[in-house]
Amino acid sequence: MAKPVTSFTCTACGAAHRKWAGRCEACGAWNTIVEEAPLSQGPAGRGLGAMRGQQVPLSGLAASEPPPPRARSGVEEFDRVLGGGIVPGSAVLVGGDPGIGKSTLLLQATAALARAGQHTIYLSGEEASAQVRMRAQRLGLADAPVRLGAETSLRNILTTLDAEKPDLAVIDSIQTLWSDTVEAAPGSVGQVRAAAHELVTFAKRSGTAIVLVGHVTKEGQIAGPRVVEHMVDTVLYFEGERGHQFRILRAVKNRFGPADEIGVFEMTGGGLAEVRNPSALFLSERGQPSPGSAVFAGIEGTRPVLTEIQALVAPSTLASPRRTVVGLDSGRVSTILAVLEARCAIPFAGLDVFLNVAGGMRVSEPAADLAIAAALLSAREDVALPPEAAVFGEISLSGALRPVAQAENRLKEAQKLGFSRAILPEAQKVEGMEGMRLDRVLDLTGFVGETFGAG
Repeated sequence: MAKPVTSFTCTACGAAHRKWAGRCEACGAWNTIVEEAPLSQGPAGRGLGAMRGQQVPLSGLAASEPPPPRARSGVEEFDRVLGGGIVPGSAVLVGGDPGIGKSTLLLQATAALARAGQHTIYLSGEEASAQVRMRAQRLGLADAPVRLGAETSLRNILTTLDAEKPDLAVIDSIQTLWSDTVEAAPGSVGQVRAAAHELVTFAKRSGTAIVLVGHVTKEGQIAGPRVVEHMVDTVLYFEGERGHQFRILRAVKNRFGPADEIGVFEMTGGGLAEVRNPSALFLSERGQPSPGSAVFAGIEGTRPVLTEIQALVAPSTLASPRRTVVGLDSGRVSTILAVLEARCAIPFAGLDVFLNVAGGMRVSEPAADLAIAAALLSAREDVALPPEAAVFGEISLSGALRPVAQAENRLKEAQKLGFSRAILPEAQKVEGMEGMRLDRVLDLTGFVGETFGAG
C-alpha cells in the first residue's frame, strides 16, 4: 500500500507546499506553513470491490425545474443584485473594506425581512450585542423583530441555528469564527475553510439562507482561501471610496441570477439609502463643459449606467511621467495611450496622465475605451467635448473601433438624461433611436480628425 503523502499549507494564503519552509514562496509570509494530516486511506481507496455505495440517480438535460422561491427584503437594490431576492437554502458571501458599510447594509436588509414576517437571526462575532443595538437605534430599526446574538464558537452557532430554524441568518464575520476541531487560530485558512463548509452544509440541509460577511485584503480580494468563494452560491462585493457617499454592491458570482449586477446606495446619516437612478447621481455634480471630461454610456449587469470619465494631462518634470488611474484598469489605459501614439501619432511622452471615474464608480468593460481616449485627447488638446454627447466603443490594437453589446439600452439611458448625441463605432448596429444624433466613427484616427480637427 502506498504511503500517505504529507502536505504543508500556508495559513496566510492557502498555498500548498511539498515540504516545510520558513517563508511561503507564494505570498512571502514568514512562519505560516503548517503540516496538514494526510487523507485517510479507507476501504474506498483499496479498490471498488472493497466498499460499494448507492447509485446516484441521473436525469436528462431536458428536465424542467421551477424557478427557486425567493424572499424579497424590500431593499430593491439589494434584491436586484441577488437576482430578485434571497433564495432559501442559499449561501451568500459579502466582502468589502472595513467601515464601508457591510454591517449596516445587512442589518437594514435583515430588519426589512423580519418586518415582512421572516424569522431572521443576526450573529455578530466582532461586536457585542449592545453595539449592534446602538447601530439599530441610529438607523431606526430598533422595533424590527430581529433575533440578535454575539458568538464566535462555530459549534454554538450551529446548535443555535438548528434549534431556532430561521429563514435567514447573518454571520458577521466568517474570519472571527473558530471550530474546536481545527487546531489553528481564528481567521486562519483552516478555520475559515472549516467554518464556511459547516455553515454552507447546514444551509443546504435545513433550507436556511446564510449570509457570511468576509474581510478583504489590501488587494481587494476576500481574505482566506479561495475555496470559500467556490463553496457559496453568491459572492457580493461592497465597494466605495471613503471620501464619497456612494456605495456599490456588485455581484461577481451568482448561481441564481446574473453576475456583474450592481446596486447603488448613498451613505446618509440615517444609513444606506437606495439610488434608483444611478446615472443621474453620478452626473449630478457635472458642471459646465470643460476639457478632459467625457460621458461614458456603460452597462453594469443588466442596467445602463452613465458615468463621467475625467482626465488631466500636464507637463512632467520627472524622467518617468506619472500614470495615475482611479476606477479604471491601468493596463487598459496604458494600451490606449500606446495606440494613440502608434496609430494616431499623438505622443504622451513627457506628460503626466491622471484619470478618474467620478463618484467612486469602477468601470471595467472594454466599451469604455473610446470614452477614455476622448477624455485624454480633450485634456491634452485643451478642447472640451460636446456637452450633449455620450461616448462608447472598444478600441482594437490596430486603432479600429469595434461595436459593443446592448447599444440601444446605452442610448436610451443617455436620451432619458437629456443627451441628444452619441459618438459610437461605425459598425455598431442600432435600431429605433429617433431624435438622437449618432456620430459613427470608423477608427481612432477618424475620431481624432472629426472631433479635434487633427489626424
